[in-house]
Amino acid sequence: MEELSPQLSELWTITLEVWNTGVFGYSIGDALVALGIFLAFYLLRGFFARFVFSFLDRWVKNTSTKFDDYLHSALIEPLRFGFVIVGVFFALDFLNMQGTAAVIADNVIRSLIAFAIFWALHNAINPLSMLLRELGRMLTNEMLNWLITGAKWGIIAIGAATILQIWGIQVAPIIAGLGLFGVAVALGAQDLFKNLIGGLSILIEKRFRAGDWIMVDGVVEGTVEHVGFRSTRVRRFDQAPVFVPNQKLSDAAVTNFSDMTYRRIFWKIGVEYRTTLDQLKEIRDGIETYLRENDNFVQPPAAAMFVRIDAFGASSIDIMLYTFTYTTVWGEWLEQKEELAFKVKEIVEGAGTGFAFPSQSLYVEKWPEGTPEPFVPPSEGTPNAEGSKAVN
Repeated sequence: MEELSPQLSELWTITLEVWNTGVFGYSIGDALVALGIFLAFYLLRGFFARFVFSFLDRWVKNTSTKFDDYLHSALIEPLRFGFVIVGVFFALDFLNMQGTAAVIADNVIRSLIAFAIFWALHNAINPLSMLLRELGRMLTNEMLNWLITGAKWGIIAIGAATILQIWGIQVAPIIAGLGLFGVAVALGAQDLFKNLIGGLSILIEKRFRAGDWIMVDGVVEGTVEHVGFRSTRVRRFDQAPVFVPNQKLSDAAVTNFSDMTYRRIFWKIGVEYRTTLDQLKEIRDGIETYLRENDNFVQPPAAAMFVRIDAFGASSIDIMLYTFTYTTVWGEWLEQKEELAFKVKEIVEGAGTGFAFPSQSLYVEKWPEGTPEPFVPPSEGTPNAEGSKAVN
């Protein structure tokens, strides 16, 4: 035992040295105390969130505006992160670091504070955008969404630059290098910038917005779902999504059916040539009376309305029907157009005539030499060539 005493004493000495300088030259005991301080503030974070934030929740729900509700929801996580910052600060302060370690600890605290500030600003963009909705008369929802997205990325960029500056990294040379790199990238990404500019022109000109029914000849027809930086997502009527580059939508002719004031019905109704003058007038007057007495159709002078004998076609007398419905909803418009079709058929048949269909008559003046004459069988009761009646 006496021979082991020096070795045990040496082991104890080594243990004390490790205990006192085992964590980057600092005492393990101090490190455990610092960890305890951090955990205490972390637990306090949960206590604060449970009681104080619950009180704030009840308070904002009792207010008449929804802005404070959204702002509270956006800032709650950055505020809770503040307790993490306080815990780290007091834990590092307890360690009483010196030299380089003190500089690193100071930079960590500053970086966490900057992160929390820009995190809160980033989250506050969405509730603050509610105030910008008042500009809806000048800016569309799509333009506001672009502004909000740009603001968020701007805050992220500024926050990253701030943290880099805290650690002594100069941002200006990085930006200059990115500028040279950007020129090289721009040469190979011209389509991307064309689509970006095309998207801006779409929003500025207010060609369409989310929810509009549009048609681009040879490209797509459907409902706009989202106008992005590079492309616009259009949902076809078969529910298939189509991603159209913004450049195509800005350069092409776009028909926006959702912006229609009224919806047009334009027909050519062909009736038979045997139709008399009185029948034509009866059909025309009957259709016009129906249109003027039906509340579904726009009356002059708000919109044009014509029912006129228009042309003598190849196989019909054409009546032009030109009118507009108040509804622009496709399903309702089809229903009203169907009712009009039923009424037109009723009027035409009630006048004692019918609809014409393409037909062609062939007249032969003389059969070629040597061509047999067509045989027409005699009908029942017609005398035959010998003067007798045909027998079945």
